[in-house]
Amino acid sequence: MTYIGIDVSKDSFVAAYPAKSGYTTKTFKNTSSGVHQFIQSLPAECHCVMEATGNYSMLLLYLLQQANIIVSMENPQKIKHFARAMLSTTKTDDIDAKLIAMYGEKMEPAPYKIPSESIMLLKQKRTVLRQLKKQLTMLLNLQHSLSVLPKQDPTAKVATEKTIKFLRKQISKLEDEITHLSSKEFKRQMDLLISIRGIGKTLASALIVATGGFTYFSNAKQISRFLGLCPTYQQSGTSVNFKGHINRNGDTYLRSQLYIAAVSSIKFNAACKETFERLKDKGKTGKVAVIAVANKLIRQAFAVVTNNRPYVDGYVSALP
Repeated sequence: MTYIGIDVSKDSFVAAYPAKSGYTTKTFKNTSSGVHQFIQSLPAECHCVMEATGNYSMLLLYLLQQANIIVSMENPQKIKHFARAMLSTTKTDDIDAKLIAMYGEKMEPAPYKIPSESIMLLKQKRTVLRQLKKQLTMLLNLQHSLSVLPKQDPTAKVATEKTIKFLRKQISKLEDEITHLSSKEFKRQMDLLISIRGIGKTLASALIVATGGFTYFSNAKQISRFLGLCPTYQQSGTSVNFKGHINRNGDTYLRSQLYIAAVSSIKFNAACKETFERLKDKGKTGKVAVIAVANKLIRQAFAVVTNNRPYVDGYVSALP
């Protein structure tokens, strides 16, 4: 198998091809015609490897899979640490493409499965929704800061009020569309998830998008690690033995949603309440206990979807 490393940027991408004396590189435009030129340059049996670079890599990924070419999409952190292991001190597009090709040869990454059309649409809606909420918060803060001035400009006041009204309308519309699309395309998962006390439609939709309808992961711990809710540890010899914070990988917005849901579930979810009280009795801080409850919610969500059974509050599984 010939591994081709690809470093993608906004307007172009660099491909690294194995050669007798190392690698040769070639630059293509990040357009449909540029991708087709790249596909024509590929050898018969090849495996393309690239970093996950958001929207700029999706066209290339989509067209490669349409051409039945094996392609892997890897976390940039993996490539970064691999470059450190190779003692690479220079960073250019050509060198990055060569390192990615070398990473493919050494690590043999698994092929990437492109998300379904519904998941891609939901991701776009959630991304725009998140940005609109940030803009709304910024404008609300601006409106408050202007309101305390001794004399406020009427034009600026009206412009701010109209923009805030417009943003709230768009946010509400997007939230309704996300819920509707999730309920339509992933009705089974939605019904199972909202049966859990503490998980509403908004969080259920976010979990479906992040996990591809709970098809991307084989167990709940992988989801916790992906969302950045797993604790970190540092231990070496006798001098280093440190329990760190959560790893904070993945979607910050979804992680905060899970934290808020965990706080609510402590009151209404029997298993979450028991987890929180047990950890508090052991002397854990409130924040640590709430994070543990958030992990508990992830395990409950994974269990109900994979077992195709709604949540039963207070249920205790029978031991074999």
